[in-house]
Amino acid sequence: QVQLVESGGGLVQPGGSLRLSCACSTIISTLVTMHWYRQAPGKQRELVATITNGGRTSYVDSVKGRFTISRDNAKNTMHLQMNSLKPEDTAVYYCYSPSIGWGQGTQVTVSS
Repeated sequence: QVQLVESGGGLVQPGGSLRLSCACSTIISTLVTMHWYRQAPGKQRELVATITNGGRTSYVDSVKGRFTISRDNAKNTMHLQMNSLKPEDTAVYYCYSPSIGWGQGTQVTVSS
């Protein structure tokens, strides 16, 4: 069964950084798009960032200039580098591929 597995979440102080990873059990070079979503308590899941197999990226306005999405096709892995983290970035972060589905999520907590 093809699956996505996130890692890299944790507790970080405001202004800190985290790097999330999404490992895929199949070749990702054929996946047209891959995405990072997040869901904060009591809120709907929101799209955070998207990357195409051509390397084009897009971000929700609230993370532009702070987050960077990337993919390593050789390692079948996608990343989300998160800098200048804010308490409002606290959420469970999920990777998603329309061809595969959802990962299990990784918790990110930004708090002093």
